[in-house]
Amino acid sequence: MASWQRFEEEAPELAAKARGFLEARVHKTIATLRVDGSPRISGIEAFWAGGELLFGSMPNARKAIDLQRDPRFALHSGSIDPPEWEGDTKLSGRAVEITDPEERIRLFRTRGSDPPSPQSHLFRADLAEVSTVSLNPERTKLVIELWKPGQGVRRMERA
Repeated sequence: MASWQRFEEEAPELAAKARGFLEARVHKTIATLRVDGSPRISGIEAFWAGGELLFGSMPNARKAIDLQRDPRFALHSGSIDPPEWEGDTKLSGRAVEITDPEERIRLFRTRGSDPPSPQSHLFRADLAEVSTVSLNPERTKLVIELWKPGQGVRRMERA
């Protein structure tokens, strides 16, 4: 697992591209695991602070309870319909809840606000992999770029 900062250090060009796709839209989609192991999809917002990718949740939301029980998640950036589609980002890893009140306030204030409520949840993303999917310059092939900690970037094209 790796922090967003480590991802940026190991793969700066891909990290900039992935962050661009993630920042292009406020809402993202997160997949968590229900008690029975089936997937749950939820909307979520994310932000960066101190070299970390962070996301929160309203108090006792199902996605937060899922992550407290099983921290595995997948996150997908928003995307637009073709032909304007430029690409998107997917990442997965483990969510680590930040519970220290002072740390939560410090991180939220990097966005210019306090936490929405004292009971809201805040998680740090420990990354297992990050990928982007986009088109080549001719817009004739999909370009998939995949990063895993310590393994560099793998680039694939599909017609």
